[in-house]
Order: sequence, then C-alpha cells, then structure tokens
Amino acid sequence: MTFRYGVDQLNLDIVNGIANGSIKAELCQQALDKINTSRQNVDIMANSDKAIYGINTGFGPLCDTQISPAETHLLQKNLLITHAVGVGEPIAKPISKLMLITKVHALSQGYSGIRLEVVERMLAFIELDLIPVVPEQGSVGASGDLAPLSHLFLPLIGEGEFWHGDSTIPAAHALKEHGLEPLELHAKEGLALINGTQFILSHAITALTKMRYLLDLADLAGAMSIEGMQGSQSPFREELHQIRAFAGNIEVAARMRRFFKGSQNMAAHTDCDRVQDPYSLRCIPQVHGASRNAYNHLKELAEIEMNSVTDNPIVISSEEAISGGGFHGQPLAMVLDYTSIAAAELGNIADRRCYLLLEGLHGLPRLLTSSGGLNSGMMIPQYTTAALVTENKSLCFPPSADSVPTSMGQEDHVSMGSISGRKLNQILGNLEKIMAIELMYAAQAIEFRRPNQCSDIIEENFALIRQKVAKLEEDRLLKPDIDAMIALVKSQAFKVN
Repeated sequence: MTFRYGVDQLNLDIVNGIANGSIKAELCQQALDKINTSRQNVDIMANSDKAIYGINTGFGPLCDTQISPAETHLLQKNLLITHAVGVGEPIAKPISKLMLITKVHALSQGYSGIRLEVVERMLAFIELDLIPVVPEQGSVGASGDLAPLSHLFLPLIGEGEFWHGDSTIPAAHALKEHGLEPLELHAKEGLALINGTQFILSHAITALTKMRYLLDLADLAGAMSIEGMQGSQSPFREELHQIRAFAGNIEVAARMRRFFKGSQNMAAHTDCDRVQDPYSLRCIPQVHGASRNAYNHLKELAEIEMNSVTDNPIVISSEEAISGGGFHGQPLAMVLDYTSIAAAELGNIADRRCYLLLEGLHGLPRLLTSSGGLNSGMMIPQYTTAALVTENKSLCFPPSADSVPTSMGQEDHVSMGSISGRKLNQILGNLEKIMAIELMYAAQAIEFRRPNQCSDIIEENFALIRQKVAKLEEDRLLKPDIDAMIALVKSQAFKVN
C-alpha cells in the first residue's frame, strides 16, 4: 500500500510501517493543493496591517508586538534557535523518526501555512535517513513540545545535529554531503514546526508498540506459572466473564483457555482437593484485563492524535487564523499516566507469581531446587523483580497532575505530557526484565511436573527457553541466564498467540 500524507488516516501499524520502510508514504495531489492553498493564505495575512498571532506578531507574551514583513524571516529563524534548549541524553533515533513522520502528516492537512518546499525537505530527511538528534528533557507539553521540536527542525536551517550510526554529526556537514542548502523560513513556518505534540505522540507510539507484545507475553508467563503450580483453570471459564463483561477481562480469559487447551499437566490434577488459588493466579483476567483496557484507551487516543493538527494558530482562510490550544498535551498526558500504572501492575502481579513459585507449595521444591541448603536455587532473582517493581511504582507519579507556569504566565497551565511518555517507556523497559525472570522461573517449575506435557504452545515456548537457559540443577552464575531471557523478551521471540 501507499500512504498519502495529509489525506489518509494513520494508525499504529501504518505509522510503524512507514517508519520501518515496509509501507511507502507520499504527498498526493490533494495534499499538495491543501499545502499550497494554506501557504497562499498565510502570505496574504503576513502582508496585511491586521495583527495575526504567529504570522506577523511575536510569540507567547510578545503576542501584542507586531513584526514587519521585512523582519519575518529572522523572526522564524530566531524562534527555532531560542527554543532549542533541550538537555539530557538524546531520545532514540526511531522516536525522532516517528516525530518527523507524524509532523509531516499534520502539516500536510492544510491548516499550518507551511511552504511545500519545507515539507519536501522533511520527507527528504526521512528518505535519506537523516534523522535529527533530539534531547530528551525540556518539554512541558504545552505549547506543544517546543524544545524537542525545535531541535528536530534545526537541521532545516543548517543548525543542530543528525544521527550517523551510533554517533552524531553536525547538520551543516550532512546537508553539504547530500547537496542540500539550508532553508530560509518564511512567515508562520517556525511556529508551525515547533508547535505540536509530536514528541509526546511518538513516545506513546513507541510504548504502544512495546506494550502490545508485553500484554500478550504477560498472559503466557501467567499461564506457564499456573502450569508449574498446577493451578486451577476454573477462574478462566467463559461463563464467569460473560457476567462481568469488561473487554480486557474477556480477552485475557479466552487467551488463558487457549494456553491450557490440550494440556496433559492441567488434566492430571482435575480432581485435586485445592479450592482456590492465590489472587496472582486466580485474578489474571481481572488484572491483566484492566491493563489491556488502559492500553486500548491509549491506543484510541493516540490514533486520534496521529491524525490531528496540533500547531497554533490554524489557518482557515486568507482572512482568518484561529488562535487556540490545539497544541496542549493533556489529552495524551493523562492517559499516558494511567497506562503507566497499568504497565507497572503487570510487573507487580508477575513478581507475586515469582514469589509463589519459590514457596515450595503444591509439589514444588522450595526455591525451585531439589538440593536446597547447599544450593540457593532460584531464590535471588526474585530480589531483582522486587527492586524493579518498586522502581516502577516510583515512576507512577502522574506528571499530568502537575503544572508549572511558563512564558511570563501566558502559558499558565501545561501538561507535562512529555515526561509522562518518557516514564511509560521506562516502566515498560523494567517490565521486560520482570517478565524474563518470571518465564525463567515458570520453565524451572514445569521441569518438576514431568513427564506431564503442557499445551503445544507452552511446550514450544518452554523449548525456546531451554535453548538459551538450561534447567538449574546446582547453583551457577544466573546473570547470563537472566540476560539471555531478557534478550528473548526484547526480540519478541516468544510465541504469544
């Protein structure tokens, strides 16, 4: 397929396809016409005597200062230079690329007044893999992501840096290598470039892409732990979830039933005398399901944002530009914070299952070793999950609940959504490690249920683990095993459906 910027609708799969090169994206004639018409409207307003914010005035608290046509180019250049005040480590190159892609789509809808030449240069950056370096800190999430977007677009004017492998190079040098001259920005263009939520949005896209797999993996890890504990299947019966019909709960329960289908091990204890399992086993549909509900909410709102115009003002005609708050990051900031709690809870309940597997209950040896005493077995990796769980809890403070006024009070309520997006991705990185340890524990527990066989999908994943991590017979250095498990999780090697 070919995606048409400014015309078609982005979703999570399409934006990732454009980013990884599996989906072609271009400007069609309809988008060209919208961009050119919007630019013509800005040119008319820029040369009028009427003060129109962002087109022939200063910015923020200087919105009442009118700028002459002769000063317009310098004003737009100064805007990028003065707002490029980000600090900290650079964000990952793929997130910068997502920022470019989503910004091109927003600008191509014909409300931003930017010249076609500028949009085409951004597309050239994407095509040539000239991805700007963007510091991770400095955005308050309104008026959009000003500092990150300023760094993203400094290379348009020959400033800033591009990624070059794992290092960086001056943008001016890279432009010269590709025969590209720096651009001179015209009226409204600097503001159109740096107003917007693409930093927040691109972190949301990155988190959604990772969390989609981790939600599925959490169900698999829970199922393998239940197999190891020889827990009950009854909490996953369809009848139970039809009468409390949360979508996430229903989906997780159905997935658990599929993981157990055909399991000899589960059938072997059908008539045992255990009445109920602990909550971390029994309530997987309710807990994992609530996290799925949060994920679905974030995905819904992020896909709205992918197709939105988030700069300010928006150009309606040659006589009107509406100045509003379309750049404010609160719609994503709040749900990013809520999804951070959802992601952290997946790790919280996984750690509890790890602890259960060590207790020596239901036919399992304590610490998952047959020779405890001389050997500590699997005791200590749970310390790591406990530390990661607590770190994630500390990251769950919602930045969107805070606001620090900026711009001499003109911007007196900001979203802090950029921090929300970054923190969610930190939590997901910790969750990958927790999941890796639970899967290692579950595989060790299943060893003590042999010769019983689990379902085909669980046996396939068990075999994958055993290709990298041998059964623990006597104490050994576990760090390489944990690292191997984390690599399997990060590469999304497990079969989760």
